[in-house]
Amino acid sequence: MHNINLDREILKLIEEQPEISESEIARTLSISEELVKLRISNLHDIREKILIMGNGNNVHNNLQKVLEAENYNVVSASDNFSAIETVNEEKPDLVLLDTVYLETDGFEICRQLKDSPRYWWIPIMMLSERNKTEDGIKAFDSGADDYITMPFNPLELKARVGMILRRSRI
Repeated sequence: MHNINLDREILKLIEEQPEISESEIARTLSISEELVKLRISNLHDIREKILIMGNGNNVHNNLQKVLEAENYNVVSASDNFSAIETVNEEKPDLVLLDTVYLETDGFEICRQLKDSPRYWWIPIMMLSERNKTEDGIKAFDSGADDYITMPFNPLELKARVGMILRRSRI
């Protein structure tokens, strides 16, 4: 049995019987318990990952909750790394980038990511607490794929995120 099919069979058993042990999985699939442990340890979250890069205010916490409710894998940026290091570490499918990120110009971070041969393809949605036309223009000039002002409408946000992720899969 190929690893991908084996992983699917293991996941299927776990979904059907959340309390199933590794030894029971091994017996059911006629494989060794060590192989079951290895395959489970190699499984990873396959949901689309969204990285929120902002100052961690309540709006960002609400944003995270709205997106997690849509079954996205949502992570927030750590202030231990630079923005570029955070993107490199997390490998997101979408970056939600506040125009102000840890006292740094979010527009410049967007420009750096879009100018990078390693990250140019990652879609970026800029977030702003200021509802100014100039910020929207500046976001698009810096390479952003979309721009939204806070407070956001959750339905609009979900629609925009879904559209960006669908477009990036093409």
